[in-house]
This record gives sequence, structure tokens and C-alpha cells, in this order.
Amino acid sequence: MLELISMFIFWSRKSAPLPLKWFAVGQCWRYERMTKGRRREHYQWNMDIIGVPEVTAEAELISSIVTFFKRIGITASDVGFKISSRKVLQELLRRYSISENAFGKVCVIIDKIEKMPIEEIKKDLSSVGLSEEVINELLQVLSVKSLTQLEDILGSGEAIADLKHLFSLAEKFGYSDWIQFDASVVRGLAYYTGIVFEGFDRAGKLRAICGGGRYDRLLSTFGGDDLPACGFGFGDAVIIELLKEKNLLPELSLQLDNIVCALDQDLQGAAATIATILRGKGQSTDLVLENKPLKWVFKRAARANAQRLILVGTKEWEKGMVGVKILASGEQYEIKVDELD
Repeated sequence: MLELISMFIFWSRKSAPLPLKWFAVGQCWRYERMTKGRRREHYQWNMDIIGVPEVTAEAELISSIVTFFKRIGITASDVGFKISSRKVLQELLRRYSISENAFGKVCVIIDKIEKMPIEEIKKDLSSVGLSEEVINELLQVLSVKSLTQLEDILGSGEAIADLKHLFSLAEKFGYSDWIQFDASVVRGLAYYTGIVFEGFDRAGKLRAICGGGRYDRLLSTFGGDDLPACGFGFGDAVIIELLKEKNLLPELSLQLDNIVCALDQDLQGAAATIATILRGKGQSTDLVLENKPLKWVFKRAARANAQRLILVGTKEWEKGMVGVKILASGEQYEIKVDELD
């Protein structure tokens, strides 16, 4: 999805003023093993801010997610955000003159740190050229859970400055209790260049709920100039599982205002007229398209949880009227077509 957005930016940036703020909800597919909260087909909410190099953009994106959580009943005790920066890892590897080529491979390995035994992580890091000394310091840094500790190890630098600014902005936006620093968050995708974040279930039962970060150099891979950008992806699968866990998933009950049925085949056109009138008044209306027995129509009305059954009969229609049955009470009456509401 992000690649498609980047291509759109590439072709529209001359006509679209910066900064750009947009969102999309797209249908996504992937071929992999399905687990709880991970499907081969899902819908994903994407939101991006293009053209803002400061971390104010990341701060607003996270604010948008927090606002959504609050509206669906999720609290800071249910969900949190782990936040770090790719620059932390870059600064550490530069100390040891580790090549940029190895950086992406290291990120992919570190992204699995909560899913694999630490000895396997060490083995994989060694296989991409990291010495035992580098691996040990890297793992020490990744275990850090506060910016103060990180600054003691790395000193002040661009990564620390960005993170401090973001955490300061979180207080201003009012969601500081939702976020925490976690140096082990790097995101596995190669295009991230700065701040990265993941939404997680505090109970630890579910995989990442959402994730994103800064990707300032992605556009150049499609032949354009580099452009500061950041965004996130938020799939529907995990949040549905979380809402189920919290008993917050709403009941989706089918309810219909009207079912319109012609009592004679010759009155199908008249029934269509009635359905059109009711739909024009904003009422949900199902038109029975075939000549069905009334028993079938009543069963359909019950299954659809319809409020009214509108019956178009020959005698009534000749008088400019239709029959109405209120299904909840059983009340029946006739009404003029122009008085039907």
C-alpha cells in the first residue's frame, strides 16, 4: 500500500500543495501462514503526512490513532505505543564502521527479537558480519527502556533529540500515558529512516495492532526526489480481536424499515413505485421482486427484522391506497399512498 501511495505522490506532487495529509482504507492480501489477528485478506487504514521533516508529523499521526482508540472504548491501560528511532541503531553501528548495506539486514533481525531466542538473534547478527563486541553492545542498547539511559550510552545526538521532541509533543497532545520508549522497536521494512512506532496490546495476548514511522527516502526509489514523509498502517484483524477480548465489539443487528410486496404479479410496477417513494424519504426498503406467497414474505420480514410490511393489493391500489402491517404489534391498516411516510 505504501508503495502505491509513493507512486501517487510522485505523479501528483507538482499539482498537490505540500504538506499533504491523507488517509486510505484499502483491501490488502498477503500469502503467509494465518494466525490469530493475521489473515491473508484484510482491510487496512493508512494515514500519511508528506512534506514535513519535523517529528510534529509523527506526533499528529499517533494522536489520530489515540483519538480513534478513545472513540471505540479502548484506553491507555488496554493499548500502548512502543517508540524508537532507526537513527539509534545507525549511530551505534557507525561507531563500529558497520556498512550501510548491513544496516537493513540488522533491522530485519532485530525486528524478530521478541519472537526468537536470544542465541538465535546473536547467531543471525554474526552471520551479517557483526563482531561479538558489537552484538553485545547492540543488545545492551536494545534493552534500554528510557531516553536517559540511552543518552548515557550514546550521548546526545539526532536520534535522542528527535525522541525527546516527540515525547514532549505527546504531553501537549495529551497522550503521554499511551507511549513508552523501547529501543528494540525498529520495524522490519527497509524504507524506514527515523522515528518508528508500534501499537501493542498491554495484556500481551495479541500481535502488533498497528505500526509506522518515517520514510524520507522512499520516493527516490521510484525515480523522484527525496521527500520527507511518515505514516502508519492499521489492519482490521487485530483490533477486532482486541475488541472481542474487551467485550467492546458492537452487535451488528440487521434492521429494515419496510418490506414492500405486490399481492399480484400485475402489481409489481405499483410495488416498485411504493418502494421508490419510501427510499426517497430515506427509509431502508426491501422490494420483493418475485410473486411469493404471504407466508414466505412474513418469514423474510422476520429474518430481516423489518418494522413494517407494505402490501400492494388490487382493491387497495384502485383506491390509491396500500395495506400496512406493523410487525412488532401486529397492527394492520390501510393508508393513502400520498400519506405514506
